[in-house]
Amino acid sequence: MITLDADLQNPPEEIGRLIAAMDAGADYVGTIRVSRQDVLWRKAASRFLNRVREGTTSIQITDQGCMLRGYDRSVIDAVNRCTEVSTYVPALAYTFARHPVEIEVAHAERTVGQSKYSLIRLIRLNFDLMTGFSVAPLQFFSMSGIVIALLSIVFVVYLAIRRLIVGPEAEGVFTLFGIAFFLIGVALIGLGVVGEYVGRIYEQVRQRPRYTVAAVLGQDDASEPAQLPHMPAAESRPAKLAAPERVRGTAE
Repeated sequence: MITLDADLQNPPEEIGRLIAAMDAGADYVGTIRVSRQDVLWRKAASRFLNRVREGTTSIQITDQGCMLRGYDRSVIDAVNRCTEVSTYVPALAYTFARHPVEIEVAHAERTVGQSKYSLIRLIRLNFDLMTGFSVAPLQFFSMSGIVIALLSIVFVVYLAIRRLIVGPEAEGVFTLFGIAFFLIGVALIGLGVVGEYVGRIYEQVRQRPRYTVAAVLGQDDASEPAQLPHMPAAESRPAKLAAPERVRGTAE
């Protein structure tokens, strides 16, 4: 399956290059737009959001905004087995790909109309990616709580040493600040722990297949892949199963 935008910014002439990459063994072909024909703010926003997504998820897509992509039938079937409603198909397909590649493609100016993707929609798309493929936003609160709690302890130690050297200054005010910061850190740590459990529940209810079967050996019809039931999702890349031609030895 080949997908592309309908505004002719993805030249259909590039489809042959995607098919050639898939004939060479790729089951997922991503694309990178060369000489992108968009306004400056749009390109800058896309680059920034790409960096945020790379830092918070395991999805390695260089140009997430280019919809000219190729998918193997096995990847499409794995995506169709997912029951979640809100998702980003290129990123979801990437998690099921065993041999993903990226190629550079041309990019043309829009023939008619204007882009429907405003800055707000781009930010919402990135939130969908972060919340759909990572629990990093939840883990952020845990890390923030640990940092604040440690800094508050250092602050209280500093105030104690200063009181011994300089003497009392503002009676109890800074000590109260130190205790308040420590309690705030403890509260954020607790919120982060609760978030970790919520994240595990979220991963469970998505019911993404944990792996896909490329081929079944020892059956009369090995061309038909096994249909697996919905399995709990994992954020790691799918297992790479050995292809039949790589199996050595003979059967008795």
